[in-house]
Amino acid sequence: MSLQAPPRLLELAEQSLLRDRALAIPTLEELPRELFPPLFTEAFTRRCCETLITMVQAWPFTCLPLGSLMKSCNLETFRAVLEGLDALLAQKVRPRRWKLQVLDLRNVDENFWGIWSGASALSPEALSERRTAWNCPRPGGQQPLTVILDLCFKNGKLDECLTHFLEWGKQRKGLLHVCCKELQIFGIAIHRIIEVLNTVELDCIQEVEVCCPWELSILIRFAPYLGQMRNLRKLVLFNIHASACIPPDRKEQFVTQFTSQFLKLDYFQKLYMHSVSFLEGHLDQLLRCLQAPLETVVMTECLLSESDLKHLSWCPSIRQLKELDLRGITLTHFSPEPLAVLLEQVVATLQTLDLEDCGIVDSQLSAILPALSRCSQLSTFSFCGNLISMAALKNLLRHTVGLSKISLELYPAPLESYDTEGALCWGRFAELGAELMKTLRDLRQPKIIVFSTAPCPRCGIRASYDLEPSHCLLNACCQGGFI
Repeated sequence: MSLQAPPRLLELAEQSLLRDRALAIPTLEELPRELFPPLFTEAFTRRCCETLITMVQAWPFTCLPLGSLMKSCNLETFRAVLEGLDALLAQKVRPRRWKLQVLDLRNVDENFWGIWSGASALSPEALSERRTAWNCPRPGGQQPLTVILDLCFKNGKLDECLTHFLEWGKQRKGLLHVCCKELQIFGIAIHRIIEVLNTVELDCIQEVEVCCPWELSILIRFAPYLGQMRNLRKLVLFNIHASACIPPDRKEQFVTQFTSQFLKLDYFQKLYMHSVSFLEGHLDQLLRCLQAPLETVVMTECLLSESDLKHLSWCPSIRQLKELDLRGITLTHFSPEPLAVLLEQVVATLQTLDLEDCGIVDSQLSAILPALSRCSQLSTFSFCGNLISMAALKNLLRHTVGLSKISLELYPAPLESYDTEGALCWGRFAELGAELMKTLRDLRQPKIIVFSTAPCPRCGIRASYDLEPSHCLLNACCQGGFI
């Protein structure tokens, strides 16, 4: 006969309270605050809506981190929570013990529920950190209730619970401060996005990602809202293009409308653009509008002119840059001077440099090496996919001797690894890889270093030669097996 452990006192209390559907607020006033989180979790899981309505009104903590409980949204229980908030908002004077100020709908605070269920320990530091995360700018006087959420538009529609909340919030404008920290757009009609943005406090938004193909004309409809996000730190743009049908003067007008929004963004630090073409020849307009030093510039597979790179190299806002990524931007026919000047401007701060697949040749590499060798904070350097000879690669490695913080290095296979038709000679690549490794070890002790070929035209895989002898046969491609 097996013996089962008797239920804990906490579990017995939960069961008793949840059986009482007529649970009253006076009862909750006598309830120790430690019982609220486990009891609320159980009520939410079991969909005990009447209990939830009452508990929300009597919640004894500053924040209710509901988002981490909403793994799979159940509209019925979510409505119960909002009904409890309605009862709270309707009261002109709230009892002293009821402290709810923030409803957090983000999936970020699972630890809160674990602490009170006994799964983890509470520390003053953790509590302080959580309180700090709730802070957000509030226009005018303090609002009675802040709702924090992240907005993610995908699959052409919004989450059912989020849709319901936005409708509910519209009817209670003035009673709520709806604070969105992150906005992600993966695909939904622009008019629907604008409709939602009109319900949130735009100056709370700190990160925006537009990860769907937009015409420039659609971006311009979004731009005025971008300008109102005065605390924006990070912007990501994917696949934004100007239609060939737009007249040049109209395109110029659109570019000005977009770039002028950055004049209002005093805290902007991180710019990410992938496959963006409309700024070709106009990057200076954006750079002139920057109000704060940039930490990150990522422009991958974008169309840029040589003058764009020149303007970037002399922009005052890049002098504290920590990350520069120009992957996939063809620089073969550019003068190397702008890139050399750019690196010279950031030698004291640059930590990550990615020049992968830029078509850089020996003469250009030689021109940027003096500045590159002085980037004292550099820890990650990706240079694979460029057209570099064995002699130039050895010279590059010699210029990295003083980079004491470098921990990840990615270099191209030397040109001598290929035959006259551009096909990889596997044996030759292995020999040259071993020679380069010996050259490097004679200079310093590298941490992680990889020499990679150009992608296979059939399967897209790069063959790689690694630092360790046991890892020298890293990748295979469809044309040749392992090295």
